[in-house]
Amino acid sequence: MSLKSRITTLVELASQLIRRYPGLVALFGFCSGVASFVLVERQAGLAKVVAAVMMLSWLWLMLERNLRRSLERWFGWKVPAPLLRYVTQMVHQESLFFIIPFFFITTTWNSGQAVFTIVLGLAALVSLVDPLYYKWLAPRRWIYLGFHALTLFAVLLTALPIMFHLSTPQSYAWSLAIAVLLALPSLGGLFACWNWKSVLGVLTLAGVVAFAGWMGRTWVPPATLWLTDVAITTSLDDRSRKPGNRLRSLSLAQLHANGLYAFTAINAPRGLKERIYHEWTHNGRQVDRIPLDISGGRDAGYRAWTHKRNFPEAAAGRWRVRVVTEAGQMIGMLRFEVRD
Repeated sequence: MSLKSRITTLVELASQLIRRYPGLVALFGFCSGVASFVLVERQAGLAKVVAAVMMLSWLWLMLERNLRRSLERWFGWKVPAPLLRYVTQMVHQESLFFIIPFFFITTTWNSGQAVFTIVLGLAALVSLVDPLYYKWLAPRRWIYLGFHALTLFAVLLTALPIMFHLSTPQSYAWSLAIAVLLALPSLGGLFACWNWKSVLGVLTLAGVVAFAGWMGRTWVPPATLWLTDVAITTSLDDRSRKPGNRLRSLSLAQLHANGLYAFTAINAPRGLKERIYHEWTHNGRQVDRIPLDISGGRDAGYRAWTHKRNFPEAAAGRWRVRVVTEAGQMIGMLRFEVRD
């Protein structure tokens, strides 16, 4: 049997298996995502492979017709269109179910980040249900390319910090830039002919998309940073780096006696060094923003804290300590109440 015949047979078998058990791809993607989340520092290679596959699949979407004709002309291989659609669907399923465990655990659910993660979950559901994917999503080219761009963006947010130890702001900027850059060919489809006006229009649209993506960064969870322990306390052991009594409420007298510690343990990939901030807010108004430098690699998370003593006299009310990155993405939040 020739090599071409063997490849054709394997392709047909794979196609039949996917048609018969479509959920296997999603299950594999979810399991690999869970494994990568648990062993995030050992699975950098897997994240890199997934990101590379997403990039190649985007290029395939752009050049699908030309590449299919070239394969037929050069090698005599007539690749069936349904098989190509299955391959792209597999990429979407694997990628979305790979990243969902990361975003699920890093999302602050009582904030706008929940919207982004829910959208990713709905996208994963669409990729899994054939009638939704083929009859509703695929025929709508703009929505389809937006779906792919969102998946690529989320994969890069997960992969870049693991692969290159980029900080969260750097990862976000690069992910957004790559997604917008690869969206340029699809934006060009809005114009019937190419001239200086259409080029200016494409660049303007790309700029609007990039600006909207950057302004909406507070709604996007930092995929590789999450809190493993938090505490509001009046005392902290420097030697063991452990908080004392954990408080949900305290009196004004307790507050002004020794101040308060906001303790956070943040899990981050090995080799990642990043500056975060503890933003202290009182009844919705920010009163302090204290920087902290963290370093990734500890299983229990990097333990860091801020000690605030300069509270106002009228400090009674609801307090929050938002843990945010330099880009403004929220890692988590601590709440406590001061009684009058």
